[in-house]
Amino acid sequence: MTARLADIAAQAGVSEATVSRVLNGKPGVAAATRESVLAALDVLGYERPVRLRQRSAGLVGLITPELDNPIFPALAQVIGQALTRQGYTPVLATQTPGGSTEDELTEMLVDRGVAGIIFVSGLHADTTADMTRYDRLRGKGVPYVLINGFSPKVQAPFVSPDDRAAMQLAVTHLAALGHTRIGLAVGPKRFVPVLRKIEGFQRGVRERLGLSQEESEKLIQHSLYTLEGGQAAAGALISAGCTAVVCASDMMALGAIRAARQQGLLVPKDVSVVGFDDSPLIAFTDPPLTTIRQPVQAMGQAAVRALLEEVGGTPAPHSEFVFMPELVVRGSTASGPGQGNSGQNT
Repeated sequence: MTARLADIAAQAGVSEATVSRVLNGKPGVAAATRESVLAALDVLGYERPVRLRQRSAGLVGLITPELDNPIFPALAQVIGQALTRQGYTPVLATQTPGGSTEDELTEMLVDRGVAGIIFVSGLHADTTADMTRYDRLRGKGVPYVLINGFSPKVQAPFVSPDDRAAMQLAVTHLAALGHTRIGLAVGPKRFVPVLRKIEGFQRGVRERLGLSQEESEKLIQHSLYTLEGGQAAAGALISAGCTAVVCASDMMALGAIRAARQQGLLVPKDVSVVGFDDSPLIAFTDPPLTTIRQPVQAMGQAAVRALLEEVGGTPAPHSEFVFMPELVVRGSTASGPGQGNSGQNT
């Protein structure tokens, strides 16, 4: 035991007496020092004492709806790296069709003693969902932060991109290129980000094209956040005479490009397409996709900071942190019909 104490003390840069106090669960040791000793145990390959494992494991749960959309792995990577830098271990839990639900994954993470949970695009974004599940989680003493979605019924920090501003950026860009019939391909209406995108889109076409709410509603198609969903929604919009389509995700935008080609049209010569997310590799599609970039790095880091403040007992404001997106112009948008120039413009 003496040899082991000496090894741990040397690795952690503390005295053997301090190591002994940590291993025996004695008070009077600073949290940072305790973490250093436990990290030394891990590095040297010693098992942590059973009574310290759950409390000191430093696990943080991250629940995502799926990983097919590249934006979710991108967020998970940023959040995971930020947690690791702070000495926590991220535990990724992903919902699967017909598999574990958000509630089941939450229960599993709580049973494993996580220090907190970050929810990405979860039930908190669904206006029809029961929000008391989050009250029950808080009642168990588990801090959490919610990304992409908002509910005034939930007392927690929220992190979101400005969906309204995103749609206005897209509409402004397309209207400047001369498009007068712009459609919106978006997800199911019950989700908060969808409702906000609709608001931003309708404001954009009202201000830029003079369309009434009734007129703009005819230019909105709801579908799934998938390539197939985008293809179906955009196909209907193009058939209705839209020369430009704004999509609620990059995956939907790829579907929109496929829909245009199925109708014998070229992108961007005949139809312009704008995505949302700026997912990894989306700059290398054919054509490279003009899109609205979610500030993934800033959002992920803000979510981790807010969660660790909650974990540390100094809660972040229970409000929404909103991040401004950015228009990234590439090759899938060009001048509208009759504008003379089919090349890319801004």
